[in-house]
Amino acid sequence: MGRRPAGPAGQGTVRPRYGRITSALGSVTVTAVAILGATGALPGLSSADAPVAQGRAQGAVSLTSFEDPPQPPAPPVVDVGLVTPGERLAALGVGAEPAASDVLPADSGSGRRVVFSMSDQRVWLVGRADRVRRTYLVSGSLTDNLKPGSYEVYSTSREAIGIDDSGTMNHMVRFAHGERAAIGFHDIPVKDGRRLQTRAELGTPQSSGCIRQARPDAKALWDFAPVGTTVVVVA
Repeated sequence: MGRRPAGPAGQGTVRPRYGRITSALGSVTVTAVAILGATGALPGLSSADAPVAQGRAQGAVSLTSFEDPPQPPAPPVVDVGLVTPGERLAALGVGAEPAASDVLPADSGSGRRVVFSMSDQRVWLVGRADRVRRTYLVSGSLTDNLKPGSYEVYSTSREAIGIDDSGTMNHMVRFAHGERAAIGFHDIPVKDGRRLQTRAELGTPQSSGCIRQARPDAKALWDFAPVGTTVVVVA
């Protein structure tokens, strides 16, 4: 094979490195564009684009230089322990009227008390500031044995026996005196191993004198209304 002619001082021919020259010119061009764009001298490139152009000139773009979009506020935390459905909706910003069952009957007294509506067959356990802590349907007497007015719990029994062999009951809370026996709140009586009515029948008069409640509600009233608690009966 032949040899290439030697250059000056016995060295080979010098070849220009076009690749490095092109890369250097490209970097200079990008940097110039970024500077002109940042000062507003170059049309079509705003000052907001300058950090991106500069980052490209340096070979990387930092995404941390941009602010995150505003986040929507977190929903409020609602404590549902002793609030009514109407209060829960209000706390969530929903402008809804409270449920009819949360509204206490007129002339139902004030303060901490138990309210029983004979027409609605419903009980309310009312705490301080007239806050309804619990409300539910009951089954009152088939006879008109109560008069509207204010009463007071005078006796309680964990277990009781109905008159005329009318079954056994739990969580008895007595507040009035009937012609033949005390009148009070208790759970649905059991006779011969079965309940005398279903929970679905609550809301209609079913008893022979007292006020029947579902077992969880009877336990709640038992805990809420010790001796001395006011009981208000409305028509």
